[in-house]
Amino acid sequence: VSPGLARPLAAVPALVSAAPPARLYAAAAKTAKKGSQKTKKEETKKKPVPRRRPLMSKPVDDVYLTWYYERPSYGVEEAVGMLKKFQQLDFTHPKQFVYINVFLDMALQKKKKVDPFASTVLLPYRFSDEVNKVLVFTENEQEAEIARENGAAVVGGVELIKWILEDEIQVDFYVAVPAIMPKLIPLRNKLRRKYPSTKRNSLGHDIPKMLQLFREGLEYMVEDERVIKTRIARV
Repeated sequence: VSPGLARPLAAVPALVSAAPPARLYAAAAKTAKKGSQKTKKEETKKKPVPRRRPLMSKPVDDVYLTWYYERPSYGVEEAVGMLKKFQQLDFTHPKQFVYINVFLDMALQKKKKVDPFASTVLLPYRFSDEVNKVLVFTENEQEAEIARENGAAVVGGVELIKWILEDEIQVDFYVAVPAIMPKLIPLRNKLRRKYPSTKRNSLGHDIPKMLQLFREGLEYMVEDERVIKTRIARV
């Protein structure tokens, strides 16, 4: 190695050790950032807050901000009239179903809630020609004849249990007379809420009345713990 090259190599450590100025620069940058953040906050504080115009008590038309105005509610007659008007505007079929959402108060006094339930109601005005299939449990021949005359889809006694358990017989509702109930216990887990009971008006002696209720009635149930969603009419 020639003597002339040794001098530049000896100066290299001096260049590498020049780290303190870099740290001072970084610290200065941090203080500058902090200062800029403070100035931004001060500027935002100084800006005047724009005033909002006072809102009217009611929206002018049917386009409005839902978080400013309450959703309007209408009486039954007015709501039905609006549905008929909309039906003409959007060419909805006149036999379109009308649905209703009923919100129930399921709370009790002792911090408990009513369990969700299902039931069947006979509406004063039927809006569908369809009828449900109803099975009648009875071993009395006279009662069986009355059931057939009133439109029962299936009539029988304990011989039907096997076919129901094997899904060979499938109907919409099951009704029964009290005398046969002790023999229907094997069906309790299979039928569940459709198992005949006095609470649901599917157990009794008046076979024609039970058949009318479940053949022509509307079944509804509580969803989401407190809401009934069902159809009640046609437009």
